[in-house]
Amino acid sequence: MQDHSSRLAAYEELLRRFASGVRAAQLYAADHPLLGRHVAGLVAVLATLHQHQTPVTIGIVEGQLVVADTPLPKASAGMADLVRRLREAEIERIAFGRGITADETASFIRAVAALTSRGNATAFAFPHITVGRLTAEDRRQDGIASDMAAIRQLYATSVAAAEVVWESAATEGMPDAPAALQAVDGLAETVAQNRTAIVALTAMRTYDNYTFTHMVNVAILTMAQARALGIEGRLLREFGLSALMHDIGKVRTPKEILTKPDRLDDEEFAIMRRHTVEGAEILRRTPEMPILAPVVAFEHHLRLDGTGYPYGVKRTALNLATMLSSISDVYDAMRSQRTYQQAFPTDRILAVLRRNDGTQFDQHLVRRFVQLLGIYPPGNLVRLTTGEVAVVVRTHAPDPYRPRVRVLFDSSGRRLDESNSTRTRGR
Repeated sequence: MQDHSSRLAAYEELLRRFASGVRAAQLYAADHPLLGRHVAGLVAVLATLHQHQTPVTIGIVEGQLVVADTPLPKASAGMADLVRRLREAEIERIAFGRGITADETASFIRAVAALTSRGNATAFAFPHITVGRLTAEDRRQDGIASDMAAIRQLYATSVAAAEVVWESAATEGMPDAPAALQAVDGLAETVAQNRTAIVALTAMRTYDNYTFTHMVNVAILTMAQARALGIEGRLLREFGLSALMHDIGKVRTPKEILTKPDRLDDEEFAIMRRHTVEGAEILRRTPEMPILAPVVAFEHHLRLDGTGYPYGVKRTALNLATMLSSISDVYDAMRSQRTYQQAFPTDRILAVLRRNDGTQFDQHLVRRFVQLLGIYPPGNLVRLTTGEVAVVVRTHAPDPYRPRVRVLFDSSGRRLDESNSTRTRGR
C-alpha cells in the first residue's frame, strides 16, 4: 500500500466500514452477523494502515471527514449521519492505535451508535482508541499557526538564553541552569502545542551564531521526537534540557580549534573529542541538572555498533535521550552551512541516517524521525514542477513527496504578494 491511490482507497474503506458498522449497531443486536462483518472489515483495514502509520486518525473539520490529513468526500447519507452524530457529541477526532481488537472495535461502534447527547462521549474508555476535540495543531490549515510571530520570538529568546548558558559555563565553570530551564520550558510547551511550527523554525537560521542555534535546534528536534513517542511533562523537559546541553563541554575547547574555518587535523580533532567527557563533568557538578544531562553529553557521539567516541567506551545499549539527541545532532549539523562544509539537502541527510540505521542508529527511531520531518521538512525551500519557488509549511503523511507549501516566487522569479503567497499546493 505504498502509492497514494491505494492509501486513498483504504481511507474510504475505513470510513465506509465505520459508518456502516454504526448504522448496523443501531438496527441489530450485538451478535448480528452483519455487524460482525463490518467490525471484521474495519479491523482488517486498520491492520493494513497500521503497517505504515500509527495511530490512524479520523477528524471532522468544518463538516468534512479527514483521515490522516486527507479530506474525503461524504459520499452517502450514512456518512452524513455519522458526521452529524459525532458533531452532536462534540467528537471531532478519533485515533485508532495499533493493537486494536475486534471486541474493542465492536464495543466502540456500539458506543458511538448509542450516542444521544452533547458531550456524552467523555466517558469513552478504550485501550487503543481515543476520542476528543481537535487540538490547535489539528485545526491549522497550513501547519503554521496564527501565533507564528510569538513562536519566532520564543525561538529568538531561546537562542539568546543558550548564549547566556554557554557564557556562564565558560566564565564560571557551570552553565546558568535557571536560564536553560526557562528556555526549555517554553520550547517544550510549544513542541506539545504546535510541533510543526517550532520544528519549521529550526530550518530558518542565521549562521553567525551557529553554536547557540545548534543548541536550541537539537533541543527542539529531540523533544519533537520524544513527544511523538508519547513522552511528555517533566520527562520531556529533561530530554530537552539534556539535548540543549549536549555540547556544553566545548566551552573548554580552545577557540582556535572551535572556530577553525578548515577541517581539523588529527591532533586538533583529538582535542575536540574531549568535549564529551568534559561536558559530562561540567553537568554532573551543576545543580538543578537532571541526571540525564551528563549521560547525554558523554554518550552523544557513541554509536550502537561500538564506533564513535570517547574511544574505548562500549555500551550494550544507549540511553533513549542519547539516541534521540544524536539523531538531532547529526541532522542539524549536516544541514548547516559552515565555512568548511556546504549544507546538505534534507533528502541526502535522511539517506545517510537511513543507511546507518540498525548499525550506528536505532532503525526504528530513524524511521520515526523521517516520518516526523518528512522528505521535505517545514521551513525548507523547494522548486515546484511549475518553476515556482515555495516554502514547505506542513508535511503530508499520506505522501511525503507532496508537502503543503506556500508559494513565494513565481516561475519568473517575481516575489508574490501576500494574498498569493499564502495559498498552498502539493509539490
